[in-house]
Amino acid sequence: MHNMNQSNDPLHGLKLETIITHLVERYGWENLGERINIRCFTHDPSIKSSLQFLRKNDWARDKVEYLYLRANKLPLPPTQAETKQAGKKPTAKPKAKVANHKVAQAAPNKSATSDKPSVDGKVNKHIWGKS
Repeated sequence: MHNMNQSNDPLHGLKLETIITHLVERYGWENLGERINIRCFTHDPSIKSSLQFLRKNDWARDKVEYLYLRANKLPLPPTQAETKQAGKKPTAKPKAKVANHKVAQAAPNKSATSDKPSVDGKVNKHIWGKS
């Protein structure tokens, strides 16, 4: 029977130590440091120092996990743009208010004509792009 709580994450259940060990065995410290240029891989590298650094710095851990996924031909996570787009609800009014505020600060002498809908009915198309 299918487990409804099963994760689709290919890294689910893998320890960070296992991921680092695998990458070091595959690439070696020098090549790993060239692929991901972070000090814990380039200067006096060790599993312990790498674990400490990667647990504190999500941006670096993301790079290591991404390399592990690519190296093992596993499904890659969605990009940040895809994640943001999937999480957004189609509510244009709050976005327009924020955009108008920013536009007003950036160009206080600009007339309010940019807030009027264009011929096709899109507000602030120059800011948000094609919808």
